[in-house]
Amino acid sequence: MTWISCRHVRKSFGDLQVLSDINCDMEYGEKIGLVGRNGAGKSTLVQILNGDLQTDGGTITRQRKAMKVGYLQQSAAQEAGRDAERPGQLSGGERTRLALSRIWAASPEMLILDEPTNHLDFLGVEWLIDELKAFPGTVLIISHDRYFLDRTVSRIVELEDGRSVDYAGNYTFYREEKARRLASQLHQYEERMKTERKIEADIERLRNWSSQAHRASRKEEGFKEYHRKKAKKMDKQIKSRIKRLQKIEFEGAPRPKEEASVRFEWSDEVPKHGRRMIEAAQIGKAYGEKRLFRDSSFFISRGEKVGLLGPNGCGKSTLIRLFLNEETVDSGRLWVSPSLTVGCLTQDVGDLPVHRTVLELLEDEYPIREDIGHARTLLANMGFDEALLFKPIAALSLGERMRVKLALLILQNNDLLILDEPTNHLDLASREQLERALASFGGTLLVVSHDRYFLDQTCESL
Repeated sequence: MTWISCRHVRKSFGDLQVLSDINCDMEYGEKIGLVGRNGAGKSTLVQILNGDLQTDGGTITRQRKAMKVGYLQQSAAQEAGRDAERPGQLSGGERTRLALSRIWAASPEMLILDEPTNHLDFLGVEWLIDELKAFPGTVLIISHDRYFLDRTVSRIVELEDGRSVDYAGNYTFYREEKARRLASQLHQYEERMKTERKIEADIERLRNWSSQAHRASRKEEGFKEYHRKKAKKMDKQIKSRIKRLQKIEFEGAPRPKEEASVRFEWSDEVPKHGRRMIEAAQIGKAYGEKRLFRDSSFFISRGEKVGLLGPNGCGKSTLIRLFLNEETVDSGRLWVSPSLTVGCLTQDVGDLPVHRTVLELLEDEYPIREDIGHARTLLANMGFDEALLFKPIAALSLGERMRVKLALLILQNNDLLILDEPTNHLDLASREQLERALASFGGTLLVVSHDRYFLDQTCESL
């Protein structure tokens, strides 16, 4: 039973057309993943489906006018804790679970979830997966969590250039099928170009023969009529081939659009330091009666790529602060190489000066002309065009702010990178490119993440 049907839905904001031709049906009980680059219109579409925005054109047909929809927005995790007990003490994951629980309590017939796994730990993600499996209604999920999408959805709808494209399968199937379709389109385009080149060569050859026949018709007595007929026949063939070439150019397979990429460029040089960068001997840390860890011993060697994982509240952020000398251990000994330079990416994208433009922020950090030129090139590789450089931070999306923070970190050329949930707010293309960049990073890497897919691709040990 079709629950919601979208036909030729359009939406613009001023001169910016976000959605130009959205066509999709959502069946009752379906679990659908909605994917696309940041700015592709995913949040706009779900706001339209939820009744918060009106379309500029097209039709949306609902099975029932009074459909009960549970809508989790990205900001809900922050808002949920404001009127709860201990609001200041609720973690991001706890706030997300609180917001989801409130939605569940309202007994919705359809769920629209915008980045529901943000801030959830592994246990929280598994809890949500189980809840969605048991939910009988329709679910539409915006998510950049590939592991989560693989476990929950049976269909992907991708938004690209204002249009929707359907893929019948989970995220992994979508990526494989999209690559197959792209290869097929590229093959069709290459075959078209071969045909065009052959026709163009035929036209050139016929024009040479026609010119020869026209010249002969004016010179050779007794054969003028023969050469005139021959030239006329050649001219007719030329017109036929030109017409065929024009038809192919109009109707033939277009050049497929390559997927937009974001390039992160960390240095692949291995810093010259001793083998061990960090060493812990029976360290312990507690806050009051809450003990985070005790008698813990480990070391991190130069060039290692380590994933740090655990449930919310287990002490991951505290351990990072210990590495940065922002806190001290209660017991044991923690040694950090004194020659080690550390760059740390925090989860918080709200700690950038919101009234400064991207370019002003870079100029503050890198006043030398050569450095700012390198910084601008780096940002261009990360998808920032000239217009975005002059936008204030407040006008950037969360994903764009995260890319600014990554750019600033890259430019520091540190020996050790500590990345705390680096994929939060990044779209799928940016996540995949970041994985490839980190694979070539020659320094030491410590990643805190709930993104299992990302950890598998970037870390050698956990």
